[in-house]
Order: sequence, then structure tokens, then C-alpha cells
Amino acid sequence: MITDEDKERVRQATDIVALIGETVELRQRGQEFWGCCPFHGEKTPSFKVNPATGLWHCFGCGQGGDVFSYVQKRENLEFPDAIRYLADRAGIELQEERDASRGPKRNRLIDCLTETESFYAMMLMRGKTAGEARKYLSGRGFGSDVCRRWKLGYAPGRGSLVAHLREKGFSVQEMVAADVATQRGGRVQDRFWDRVMFPIHDERGRTIAFGGRYIVKRENTGKYLNTRDTAVFNKRKHLFAYDRAKDGMAATGKAIVCEGYTDVIAMHEAGFTNAVAALGTAFGIDHVRLMERQRVREIVCMFDGDEAGQRAAERAVQFIDKTEAALTCVVLPGGQDPMEFLASHTREEMAAQIGAARPLMDFVFEKRLAAADLSTPGRRVKVLEDMCKVLAPLKDSVLLGEYATRLADGLGLDADEVARRIKATPVARDDAQGDGRSGSWGDDRGGSRGAGRPGSGSWQSRQATPAAPQRGGGPSGGWDALPAEAYDYSAGYDDGSLSAGYLPPEAEGQGVVTATAPAAPQGSWGAAGSAGGSWAAQGGAGGSSFSTALSADERVQVASERELLCAMATRMGDVRPYEDRIAGLSWADGRHEAMAWAMLAAPEGSTPAQLVAAATAVVPEAPGILSGGRAADAGGEGKLVGLLVDTVELYSCKRQVRQIRAKMRGATGEAADGLFERAIELKRRVNELSQKVSGVESD
Repeated sequence: MITDEDKERVRQATDIVALIGETVELRQRGQEFWGCCPFHGEKTPSFKVNPATGLWHCFGCGQGGDVFSYVQKRENLEFPDAIRYLADRAGIELQEERDASRGPKRNRLIDCLTETESFYAMMLMRGKTAGEARKYLSGRGFGSDVCRRWKLGYAPGRGSLVAHLREKGFSVQEMVAADVATQRGGRVQDRFWDRVMFPIHDERGRTIAFGGRYIVKRENTGKYLNTRDTAVFNKRKHLFAYDRAKDGMAATGKAIVCEGYTDVIAMHEAGFTNAVAALGTAFGIDHVRLMERQRVREIVCMFDGDEAGQRAAERAVQFIDKTEAALTCVVLPGGQDPMEFLASHTREEMAAQIGAARPLMDFVFEKRLAAADLSTPGRRVKVLEDMCKVLAPLKDSVLLGEYATRLADGLGLDADEVARRIKATPVARDDAQGDGRSGSWGDDRGGSRGAGRPGSGSWQSRQATPAAPQRGGGPSGGWDALPAEAYDYSAGYDDGSLSAGYLPPEAEGQGVVTATAPAAPQGSWGAAGSAGGSWAAQGGAGGSSFSTALSADERVQVASERELLCAMATRMGDVRPYEDRIAGLSWADGRHEAMAWAMLAAPEGSTPAQLVAAATAVVPEAPGILSGGRAADAGGEGKLVGLLVDTVELYSCKRQVRQIRAKMRGATGEAADGLFERAIELKRRVNELSQKVSGVESD
């Protein structure tokens, strides 16, 4: 706890004019100093500082106070941290530090680290064993002038640093506390050896830590070895090059976060002086808060284009609702990192890449969905499970509804069910609580494995129960010519094609509990009146099924596609007049599309067995899918086939509208205009087909 005595000592030691003059151009008028307010834009000075009272005030925005309130506002700090900030600036040791410190003093550790930095720099320039280190840096475009500006160095090891520091008067306790040396069994040795050294500074430019990269790869040794947390350094609260970048951040309102030390140096050397990097751990909320001190409006995450970069982007998603700054993302072409890109491109080309930064969430959604197989409902639900892990940190955010709807649109799932699953997914262990690596995700599979499979009380065990069509529940309330079972989609399919055999193999055992027949909402085609609803998901008590995650439209489309395929297999002559329309459908299940094309490509006059064989040649589970059709055997000549085509096309158009809605979120210019026009065209077709399907009963 900070005492009142320490608070006053810090106040007396702080020259308010010098403090504010660090960032504000002040001119003296009598006993006061005036300048333009740093907290709001103005051209005429209305900000005054009175050194006699130690107070400041702006007549433009009405803000004012003492040195502590000024630092609070300028650095975005809480009151105790503002005192600590000024105490550190003035070289004052607070009582809380004296009480807590049992080891060397902070200033001695910083002196030790500063001397270590000088030693490493000298070894790089003059050391006999530093040839490979110089070659490594030169190969990255870092000549001697760059190395001097960034105080880069080389750690030869072999006790050379310990011997040097002893000569300079530093004790073993101080070396170990600064983490530049280790002590085992009474033997003291250098912490770093045979590594290129990158010094890390605090916001005032003082040396507080090091990052060392090996030159020759060694077994059981990481590429980078970083200073452990010490009394003067915490890797989760500091950023590499923040001391150099903070002015650039404040000037541009933008911060660029890279993944490596060399990337940051290359960016600064190219003129991007607002670039920083995290230090041996994942990008965290404390890093965001540090950049917010400079009132950045945008944080550009410049990730590598590899899998590690993708994971880094997904980890950063959790901070979207925790900062007022926009989180955007740049992935350089060809999987290059910033240093590699700048080696072969101009500064202007890099600026163009940064200017085209995309919202971070857009990038995560696109990369996840582009790499996923969305051809079947089961696979889409598997992607949902993966995305739930990414979005779980936002489960309590007001943004959850927006992202759940977006994900539902992209996958053809029910938005409410998507939101529920995100909320039920455990949040991974925070990197800040661990070792810097992503924590393991919890297992939330929403029900017992195997629920809803044959023999487990699922729909397959029920007998078909013919049900008379209800008005508004089937295709029409007046199709008396068709038998009741033509409408009874509450009856199960004993072939199991919508259970274990209908799901892709990778969904089995992955928490995707197998499904019953897809559920259609009441009042829509195929929702015949059985107790508990038609096509109902019967996943077992407490169990979930993949169909519960599907949207109502998707469930109806899957069911309709299946019936259309059955009609194609048994009465292709009635289907042929519609083949152009069928060819243009957007299918909910990619296997259904492949089967349809295979059967349409079969020679005219092919028997049902030959059509089934054609479908099986492209989709091995086709016999199970085609064997369970009900409406296809109901008679009614071509009338039912026409209704099936209309229904599938109706939901196909709705599906395309959802997909376009998802794409429009990231589209601009002509691309956005084209998507909008296509959506309008599809909506008109949806209206036409809706009227046509609902008007069948009056025919």
C-alpha cells in the first residue's frame, strides 16, 4: 500500500512543467505556461500549467488536476499506478517496495542489466567467436549501424559475462536476480550463451530484460530464450520496442503488433515506428492496456501466414470487446513475415498492406470456414464445435449474438442453438496464467456418446405411424389422393441413414452425437402432425443431436432433398422436365448434389436399380439414403415431384440468401453491390416459390 508520505515525496520530486512539457509544447505567459490541450484537438492554446500550485487546467474541455491526475489521463493508469509511474521516473523507492524487496534494489538490477547490454554489444562488434552472430544479422539486412541503433549483441557464454560483471562490482545475488546468471551448487554461470541478444527496454528506455536467439539449432533448446520475470520485468506487461513506438502510436492512432523481434526492427527501419512485439508469451490484455495509454484507435495484428499465425489471431479474438480500439489483422502474401516482405518490397507496398487491414473477426471466420469441409450437416456441426472454442471467451459479451448469427449464417445452423453451444463451451486456460502456450480446451460434448443411435431409444426403434396431413402442416390440406403416410415424416428410417451411417466418419466419436431425422418446424412442408413434432430429434434424455444445431430451414431442406433424390431414383421420367432447375440448386448436403448429378447423367430409360448404382458410385452411403423415401412412393404422378422441386429450390434460395448475408459483412464496392443485387433477385424468387408451394391446395 502506498503511504501518504510517499505520495507527497513523489509530488515534491515531480516538476509538473517538465512532465507535461514531454508531450505538450508550452510557452510561458507571466507565472503560467500555456499550450494546446493534449486531451482534445484545438488550434488555440487553452491549456495552462501553474508551477506554483502544481496544477493544470484546460478551459476548452474542462479537464484539470495535479501531476497524478495528469499522468492518470495521459497514460491511462489507475491512481496508485500513476504514483508508481512518477516514483519510478523520479528514482524514488516506495515503502511498499522496501517492504516487499528482500533482494537487490531495483536500480542496481537496472544498472546490472545496462552493463550486460553494453557487454553483449561489445562482444558482437569485437568478439572473436561472434562471426556467426554477425553473419546471421547481416543475412537479415541488419548491418553494424542497425545493430548499434538497437543495441543488439552477442552472448558468448562460458562465464565471460559473470567475470565482466564481477569486475564492475556487481554481486552474484544481483546477477541472478537480474536473470543474467544462474547459480547451481555454488557454481555461477552465464544465463545466455552462443545467442544473438535483443535487449528489451521499459517505456523510459532503460534495459530490463533480454531475448536471445540461438545461432545453431540445439536439441532440447527453444529458438528463443527470454529473461524470466524479475523485480523489474514482467513479460506480460511489457512490449518489445514500446519505448521507441509509443510516440508513433500516439501520432498515428495506430499500433502494429508483430510476432518477432527482427520483424519489429525491420518495420522501424522502414519507417513504421509504431510497431511492437509481445515478449515470449501470447499477446495479452495487459499489452492491449499498454497500447491504450497512447490512445490508439486501431491495433493491427500482423500475423505470419502459417498455422501459428492463425492460432495467434484466434487467441486475440478474446480482446475484441475489451478495448475501444479496433482490432484488425494483416496476413502478408506468400506466408511472409514483415522482415521477409520488406526485404523484397517497398515501404509503400507495406503501407498498402497495412491500409488494407481487415477486422480480426472477419479474418478468423474466413480462415476457419475456408479450410473446413461444409458439404454435409454433420461436418458443419463439427466446424461449429471448433468455432465455439474460438468464441467461448466472448460468451458473456454483448457481441455474442452478432457473432453467433454470423456463424449460423455461414454454416446453415440455428442462431439460438449456436449461441447456446458457445456459452456451454469452457474457456481455454488464459495464456497469462500459464507458460505462454495455449491451454487445453475442456470437453463439452453435450450428452452421452451414442445417444440417438439405433437401439438406444432413438427414433429408429419407433414404428411408422401414419398421420393425416394437417392444414398448413403438409404440402397441402387437400391432397386426399395421396396416402397419409406420404406426409408422415415423424416415422423413422430403419435404414439408419440419418444416424451413424449418415454422418461423416470424422464426426463419430468427436462429440457430435448422431442424429435423428432432421426436424422441420410446424407449419412448413413436411411437418406432419405427430405428437412431439415431425422429423423430431430424439437424441435421448439429456443428449444433443447434430440436427438440433441446424436451422429450421436447413432441416427442411435436408429432408426435401432426400425425398427428391428418392423420387429421382424411382420415377426419373417425372423428374427429367426439371433437370435444369435441379442443376442450379444450392444443396444443403454435398453428397445429395453428387447423387443428383450422377443420376441425371445416367442414360434415359435407366432402371431404378441402375440409377441407384450410379448414385452409389459417387456416394457409397447412397443406398441407405435412397431407401427411406416416403413421398416418392405415394403416387400422384408428377404433381408431387413438382412440389418437391419447388420446395428444394425454395430452401435452396433461402440458403443462398443466408450465405450472401454472411459474405456482405466483409464486402465493399462493386463486390458488395453485386451481392446485394443477387440477394434481391433471390428474395423475389423466394416469394414466388413460397406462394406457389402454399397455393398447391387450391389447384
